[in-house]
Amino acid sequence: MSREFNLTADELQRRILAPWKANTLVISGDQKWAPERAKLTIYEGPQLRPDEIGMGRGWGNVTKHGTDVTARLLSAEAAEPPPAPPAGELDRCKQEIMRRCRDGGISLGACIEIAGGLRFGSRVSERLALAEQAVWELLHARAVALEGDGAGPQAGATEWQRALLDWDAWTGTHAVRVVAPAGG
Repeated sequence: MSREFNLTADELQRRILAPWKANTLVISGDQKWAPERAKLTIYEGPQLRPDEIGMGRGWGNVTKHGTDVTARLLSAEAAEPPPAPPAGELDRCKQEIMRRCRDGGISLGACIEIAGGLRFGSRVSERLALAEQAVWELLHARAVALEGDGAGPQAGATEWQRALLDWDAWTGTHAVRVVAPAGG
């Protein structure tokens, strides 16, 4: 038996899911597991602190506070409709974006990373949609502003739309940042 905690979505995909789906050996810790002779269980939940993992408490905390997402992550059904986002997900995304803006601002791409942390194992399009909705609502509430690539801190809805519809703004080709509003 092997257990790993606090994996990022990229780590999970690269180290566990990709080899598992390819039916090749999965390396976990110092052990190797053959998918045909092992059982894989994946939980999504809050990051655990070291004291929540130590002394054999990790798995109990995972099952108590997390959600089993194994079937969803291993599903080959690409046409399956995405699951409804958990309650409060949009609010949590907006709160984290605002927190990071107070610390100096973030790129639109970083907003997708925030959404990815909340929509662990979800489709890229779902993560992008969550990030875009969060930024759009924060801009309309004047809780954040955009700057860079022609958009200044006082930019209005016309500039927001141009920036948010620009793929390069989300991927980092154009330097558009989400910042705390002027005077905020």
